[in-house]
Amino acid sequence: MESSFEEYSARVQKQLESVYGIRVVTRDIPDPLTGDLDGSEIHIDCAATPEQRLFLLGHLFGHTVQWNVDPASFEIGRRYLPPVNEDLLPAIIAYESEAACYALAMFHHIGITDIDQWFCDYTACDQAYLLHFYRTGEKVDSRAFWRPHTPLIEPKVVPLFTPTKRCLRMDGIVI
Repeated sequence: MESSFEEYSARVQKQLESVYGIRVVTRDIPDPLTGDLDGSEIHIDCAATPEQRLFLLGHLFGHTVQWNVDPASFEIGRRYLPPVNEDLLPAIIAYESEAACYALAMFHHIGITDIDQWFCDYTACDQAYLLHFYRTGEKVDSRAFWRPHTPLIEPKVVPLFTPTKRCLRMDGIVI
């Protein structure tokens, strides 16, 4: 499956750069982060596995869409210091879920349709980890939250947008 992740990552990166005008940068990103974005670029850690890379390209694309079509979403994605007020968590999870819907739509648009369950499981794992972190402040191995056969995500049509640079989130938003 690793070769599929590599092939799909290359296809997604080509789509992001040639169709959406989003530059993808591979570089060293300080631990524990694995990716970052600024509204016009997506940065992926050079140590990311092919599986992580594909997830991050899709996930950060979804957030890039959000930031460019709804400026208020930038505020939802800012760094919160744990413990986060429980009242904020539904909006944060809705923000994360919408990003996944955009990612899945983009995957489908370029013919990547055989990894839906994997992407949904990865998204659910990422969200469970995020909730744990926001509630406790504890950074643990995110794979501890992996559950197979999570509910499928419905793709959401990607609206037209122009990538606009804001700032990198190196302050720890993408954990």
